[in-house]
Amino acid sequence: MDFTPTEAQTDLARLTGEICAKLVTADRLRELDVQGRYDEQLWKSLAETGVLAAALPDDLGGSDFGMLEQSAILRELGRVVAAVPYLWSIVLGAGALARFGDAEQRQLAARAGTGEVVLTAALAEELRATTDAPAIVAESAGDSWTLTGSATTVPYADRAERILVPASVSGRPAVFVVDPEHASVARTAQQVVDLSPEFAVDLAATPATLLGTVESGADILTWLREHAWLGLSSLQLGTLERALDITSEHTRTREQFGKAIGSFQSVAQRLADAYIDINGLRLTVTQAAWRLSEGLPAAESVHIAKFWAADAGHRVAHTVVHVHGGLGIDRDHITHNYFTAAKHHEFALGGATAHLLALGAELAS
Repeated sequence: MDFTPTEAQTDLARLTGEICAKLVTADRLRELDVQGRYDEQLWKSLAETGVLAAALPDDLGGSDFGMLEQSAILRELGRVVAAVPYLWSIVLGAGALARFGDAEQRQLAARAGTGEVVLTAALAEELRATTDAPAIVAESAGDSWTLTGSATTVPYADRAERILVPASVSGRPAVFVVDPEHASVARTAQQVVDLSPEFAVDLAATPATLLGTVESGADILTWLREHAWLGLSSLQLGTLERALDITSEHTRTREQFGKAIGSFQSVAQRLADAYIDINGLRLTVTQAAWRLSEGLPAAESVHIAKFWAADAGHRVAHTVVHVHGGLGIDRDHITHNYFTAAKHHEFALGGATAHLLALGAELAS
């Protein structure tokens, strides 16, 4: 593979970075450090500048960019721990509807690309690095479908126009589209480590429309799995990169015993280990994104990237806190935001052990 970034990757990363640098300041992060954090101003700016629509097909107003470009955007959003649903609404929601949906569903993807609506996906039960049938059950009545069951930690379910929900059809996975405003849907706010808006969603014979076909359901679910895992890994890469930058600057200015703490061997070694970990994550994310963009089998590469996001993410996050000392556990210090974001990305949709097991199963098969 060629590791040289594409022109589109570079341009989209630069544009996203400029928008984030202007709008997501340290003061803004502290302002957003509340339950259900959501940055509406940043989301609107990303829509107005065309960042959201870039990944959509040409006929839906986009540029048809692939996962390499989307990964570059996610990395920049991770660098500022942005409180926006780019992964869930654009990469997964709009991406799946545009690729597998009918005409009406594809128009919903186009509306998501303009920022008019937010989409999301209920994937926690299905993305713990397993291949079990979805916990939610679908039943058909003629040409219509209903779903019954529960999903936990569904991001942005409070503001989503539609939720993509994997469900079991006679033991086979299929993916459906649900209106969360229907009377049969109950949403309960959950508290997660980085205070992002995630909800338990209960469905009681909720009307749903099928995405694709029942026969293609397993392939659609695999597509959602791989893009979600890689998306979280890309966010983690940006988060850890910026966290290490902040920590390195701290070691140059913080003094103990008349010397900058960065001159102490133990501190320098911790930072060197973090640097190596981040480079490993960057390599695995780039490889997995390239394989997905090229339409190549990517299951192994994606599991490896998510393992690095979890395993290296754990080490780097704790290094950042330890090197900052008491400041590292102060909720008013920016380190707090990066630590909680890194812990969220570490465990979301499966931690290190889950992905090692899944990788082993993939290699064995």
